[in-house]
Amino acid sequence: MQFAVDSWQLAVGSWQFEVDSLQVKKKKIMAGFEDLDVWKRAVKLSVAIYQNTSDLRDFGFRDQITRSGLSVPSNIAEGMERSTVPDKCKFLDYARASCGELRTQAIVGVGAGFLSKSIGDDWYRETKELSAMINGLIRSLKSKQN
Repeated sequence: MQFAVDSWQLAVGSWQFEVDSLQVKKKKIMAGFEDLDVWKRAVKLSVAIYQNTSDLRDFGFRDQITRSGLSVPSNIAEGMERSTVPDKCKFLDYARASCGELRTQAIVGVGAGFLSKSIGDDWYRETKELSAMINGLIRSLKSKQN
């Protein structure tokens, strides 16, 4: 019995391996949302929000700020899993809007005494940076489309 394999491909994570004529080629394929720094930072911020508001007795405020915080990485993930650039950008825009919502809630939280000024300022700065990173990702996706 004899058989021949001319070529094959294997994808592992965000790497693709090709074997063709007994040569192995390794190349980076499109990164998943889990590889994006903006998504990683948004997840860290969401975790920090849950941790720092777990003892809040104002359940309405806590629910709203945790929802907007969770919305940022969730919409980045959902957008990057979409198949078209306009769909990706729509969900990235939702994530950016959630950053603005979260910034507002951080300001209100400090004013109402629910959050320390230090935490509020950190979250304010982080949401500004995340918004800028999301803008850059949107611009990059649109430029590759043209």
